[in-house]
Amino acid sequence: MLAGDFVKGHGLGNDYIVVDGERFGIALTPERVRLLCHRNLGLGSDGVLEITHSGDRFSARIWNPDGSEAERSGNGLRIAAKFLSDHGYTAANDFVIGTAAGPVAAQVHRRQGRVDAVRLEMGRATIDRAIHSLQILRRRLDVTVVSVGNPHCVIFGEPLTRERLFEVGPLVERHATFPDRINVQLAAAESRDRVRALVWERGAGHTLASGTSACAVAAACFDRGFVDGAVTVLMEGGQLEVEIEPDLDIIMTGPVEEVYEGTLSPDLRQRLVEMQ
Repeated sequence: MLAGDFVKGHGLGNDYIVVDGERFGIALTPERVRLLCHRNLGLGSDGVLEITHSGDRFSARIWNPDGSEAERSGNGLRIAAKFLSDHGYTAANDFVIGTAAGPVAAQVHRRQGRVDAVRLEMGRATIDRAIHSLQILRRRLDVTVVSVGNPHCVIFGEPLTRERLFEVGPLVERHATFPDRINVQLAAAESRDRVRALVWERGAGHTLASGTSACAVAAACFDRGFVDGAVTVLMEGGQLEVEIEPDLDIIMTGPVEEVYEGTLSPDLRQRLVEMQ
């Protein structure tokens, strides 16, 4: 089992703090999550994974760095699966992790006794056929709106540059069409089995990679006829492999690493405890 207070892991540079909710000893709140994720005042991360378990039943509560919650996170769930396997919560290669968007089946792959990749059954993508474009900055964007357990707006026909992502990402995230906000990707298909994407995550902003974003981009490209059923999605942090069935059922496989295991300092613990 976990010896310290937390583990920090990442999937393609998308980093999360992982805590065992029972062992951590401090109830997580939006304010406390914002401090933990702060890159200067806290531990620094793109979010917090709060793991709960009872026997062989596991769940992950996924916190964004702004204190909001995500229904699902592909990178986060790979990190959670590695955490559960490497820290002795389960010896199984196949197990299920509950999320706010429903259960996700995970299969871990090991190298030299430690998990280095995870395969996730992400469920079926659904596409909002009512939305084809958005008006932003006096121009109309070509979009596909996809849910893979959480919502995504995939934008085609735009330059794949950080400058453009930073320009349209926050505006699309908070567009009036999406009252609960939305994840945003700039995407382009390079071949029948390869697509490229930049990611702006709801509640986090720019991230180097996102598992659910990769799934959404692959589903959007498949739906438009740009790609076949096996797709490599390249993001700034690296690549994920996405398999898509004709009914848009999705399987995602990708790497995962643990950065360190740590213990809260008395100073940081006291600051967290004093928060309401």
